[in-house]
Amino acid sequence: MTELCFVTHNPHKVREIRQMLGKTFRVLSLDDIGYFEEIPENQQTLEGNSFEKAKTIFGKFQIPSFADDTGLEVPAINNEPGIYSARYAGPQKNSDDNIDLLLRKLIDIKDRKARFRTVITLIDRSGPRQFEGIVHGKITRVREGSEGFGYDPVFIPEGYQKTFAQLMLEEKNRISHRGIAFRKLVRYLQEKSISDQ
Repeated sequence: MTELCFVTHNPHKVREIRQMLGKTFRVLSLDDIGYFEEIPENQQTLEGNSFEKAKTIFGKFQIPSFADDTGLEVPAINNEPGIYSARYAGPQKNSDDNIDLLLRKLIDIKDRKARFRTVITLIDRSGPRQFEGIVHGKITRVREGSEGFGYDPVFIPEGYQKTFAQLMLEEKNRISHRGIAFRKLVRYLQEKSISDQ
C-alpha cells in the first residue's frame, strides 16, 4: 500500500481524501507523522504556498506529500482576499471577522462576482505536480446558512440559489473548488498506481 502525507492538521480534510482514495493508499496527516509545527505560508500565490508546504514535508520525511491552499477572489476589490483569505481581518484567523470585513468592503458595490480557487501540490520522487479547482459564484449581502466554514455563508455558487453554508455537505463537495482539485489529484494517483504495477 502506497503511503502519502497530506500536509494538514485538519482531521476533516484527511477523512475526506481517505474516502476518495479508497484502500490503495494510506493517507497520513502531519499529526500521524509527528510533525506538530505550523508551516509558514510566505509565498505570494496559492501555487507557491501549497508547493512550499509539500516541499517542506517531502524534504524532511522523504514521503510523497501533498498540500492544498485555497483563496476567495473578488475581482471588484482587486481579487481580495486571495492568499490572505484565512487571515483577512488579522492574524487571529476568525471567520466572522473576515466575513464582516469582506461585506463592509462590498457594501456599495453592485458587481459581487467571486470565485473560490484551490491549488494542490503533490511532490514525490518524480517531482512536483499541481492540480487546480475553481468554482465561480457571487457574494451575498448577508450571511445565509449554518453549515460549512470560512466564507461559505456568503458565497453562492453559480447555478444555485443557496450559499455553500445552506447546501448539504455531499452536494457542496461535489461542486466545490476543493472537491474538483482533489478529484484531479485522486485520478492522477490512481492512474499512476496502475501504471506502476
